[in-house]
Amino acid sequence: MISGIINVYKEKGFTSHDVVAKLRGILKQKKIGHTGTLDPDAEGVLPVCLGKATKVCDLLTDKDKEYETVLLLGRVTDTQDISGKVLQEFRVSCQEEEVREIIAGFVGNYSQIPPMYSALKVDGRKLCDLARAGKEVERAPRDVKIYSIDILGIALPRVKMRVHCSKGTYIRTLCHDIGTAAGCGGCMESLLRTRVADFRLQDARKLSEIEQQVQDIRAKEPQKELSKEDLKDFLKDTDSVFMQYPYVSVKEEFSKPLYNGNPLKPHWLLGWQDEYQAGLVRVYDINHSFAGIYCWEGVRRGIRPVKVFME
Repeated sequence: MISGIINVYKEKGFTSHDVVAKLRGILKQKKIGHTGTLDPDAEGVLPVCLGKATKVCDLLTDKDKEYETVLLLGRVTDTQDISGKVLQEFRVSCQEEEVREIIAGFVGNYSQIPPMYSALKVDGRKLCDLARAGKEVERAPRDVKIYSIDILGIALPRVKMRVHCSKGTYIRTLCHDIGTAAGCGGCMESLLRTRVADFRLQDARKLSEIEQQVQDIRAKEPQKELSKEDLKDFLKDTDSVFMQYPYVSVKEEFSKPLYNGNPLKPHWLLGWQDEYQAGLVRVYDINHSFAGIYCWEGVRRGIRPVKVFME
């Protein structure tokens, strides 16, 4: 089983689930998961985790993200994007400077009501399934944060924006809310995700590129089982998302507690410093194989595993 993370460029027309299903077929491996849903009409960065790295999925879902989007003012739809049923249309009478001021007002903490056409669940049912059945339910607002909005161009009724936001932000809803604040309604015309944490658009690979590389490998060696080395051009190691944490390794004589997933004592570690008690550390075995993320446990005077990735 191969473990690691692939930065996939999700193209229009694919669901995030489609990407996972396609990769399972390409790589002949079942244990694969994505790190956060992108709408079928959206495109861009979708980190996909393989093998042991699937434990990273929830951690990457929580990371900040960056998008480029086009807001279309003057139109309100049931899905809050251009693909939905048009509910209202208005003349756009506001001026460019007014639009800029309204958009600037959304930077910072922002209480957002999730759209009905979303994968969130209420009483065990997805909101989008309820919406397709013609039902609308009350949704509690959620606190999100807009770190910045850069206006890349305005040609009213369209505004192209780059949005840097926290997890859980719906760009469709942001477009809808800006339109509401402008008094003329609005919806999202296009969406491109350009970054998830340190996974960037310029490094993303389309499924067709990945498939072609795998086919080339199998054409040369039909019986060969794929390895991490075969995929090194686009497969990132699991620990690549944890480089902000200090590195420590376990002395060879204390390998057994490490492999058993037990808490570890500081004197068993190479590179340990007392200042590491304040946060998380990356732990490796004597062969520099990534074991997992650990945190300090004061009562036991040692570190305990938070996420274990040992093969």
